[in-house]
Amino acid sequence: MNVPELVAFARFKGLNILGTGDALHPAWLKELKRDLEPDPGGLYRPKTGQDIYFIPQVEVATIHQYEGKSRRIHHVILMPSLEVAEQLSEMLGRFGDVSSDGRPVLSMHPAELVEITMSLDSRNIIFPAHVWTPWWSIFGARSGVDRIEECYEDQVKHVHAIETGLSSDPPMNWRVSWLHRYTILSFSDSHSPYPYRLGREAVVFELDTLTYRSIYEAIVEKAGKNRVELTIEVPPAYGKYHWSGHRKCGIGPLPPEEARRMGYKCPVCGKTLTKGVDDRVEELADRPQGYRPENAQEFVYLLPLQELIAIAIGLEPESEAVLNSRKVWSIYEQLVNAFGSEFTVLLEASLDEVARISGAEVARIIARVREGRIKLIPGYDGVYGKIVLEEERDAWEIGAKRFTRLEDYL
Repeated sequence: MNVPELVAFARFKGLNILGTGDALHPAWLKELKRDLEPDPGGLYRPKTGQDIYFIPQVEVATIHQYEGKSRRIHHVILMPSLEVAEQLSEMLGRFGDVSSDGRPVLSMHPAELVEITMSLDSRNIIFPAHVWTPWWSIFGARSGVDRIEECYEDQVKHVHAIETGLSSDPPMNWRVSWLHRYTILSFSDSHSPYPYRLGREAVVFELDTLTYRSIYEAIVEKAGKNRVELTIEVPPAYGKYHWSGHRKCGIGPLPPEEARRMGYKCPVCGKTLTKGVDDRVEELADRPQGYRPENAQEFVYLLPLQELIAIAIGLEPESEAVLNSRKVWSIYEQLVNAFGSEFTVLLEASLDEVARISGAEVARIIARVREGRIKLIPGYDGVYGKIVLEEERDAWEIGAKRFTRLEDYL
């Protein structure tokens, strides 16, 4: 994974702004400096000239003790320049080895992380990542806390956003009233530059100018011309931790009521089940299911096009080899070449035209995504949710109709 590959596949996907990822790592910083150049607006562009922009960004892990228990939490940091990233790398190197991993593990309190980050540059943006996943998240059942103030303490004043993660969506977060003041963001680790991983979740910004300052205003100040228009979400059941279970023993996915009935104990080995995000939200929620705050931010559900194509032509989309196979990639390329990007295919393209290019079944499954009629077997304990056709059994309906076309909302 490198800048040229990310740029090439971002164009296929329909993304025009990417976080650099891993911006504290010395080797990756060297590559970023080699391949990117500053844009007048404070973002970065490839030196090869394409209109794909980058924001210096990193995810870091902190480990600290709270009420006698070790808390492990991931945080995202956006920065206004690679120079700031380099300085922050040096400062945080006192708390862990920033060259050992793109997402370094730091032995420090989250409040200290925020204080150092904001003291370096007040334009930095920091927020908790994938806030509900069981491992390494602020509200995670395994190592999180119950209130955002318990994590960031007196530095919570500098935290203005939360990131949903693949296993939660805005309606799940709306159920916790004290989260309403935070901007909801939706990003996803890419794991590879390929479009079935890159941009599975994304944010649509409405900006007066394409600058770092405008993005800062949209996330932090939430006023004026710059704002988060909506988030692109996968249905929560697609995520690896939506329901409870124990992968090693083949137990799961378990609906919340069933997991509670079992006392969150594996019936095979007796160990504690990995509690699902759905269960954990229920523990902290003070609003009923279906609650929607006034002026709530909009969102739309999508699933990766390569996975939908694989299912439509009768393949199991469970490996990189299948998703990047000639059969799948040929149809994917034809659609993207015809309509301009994956997001356009999924949100706006004429289904008659899609059917003409790729066959009726591909068009039918895209229609089901648009109409909220896709079914999934929920993910659990590190296993991704499985997309299934309507006629298959043991599937749960996930999601609701949002927008047939993005422009219908905008």
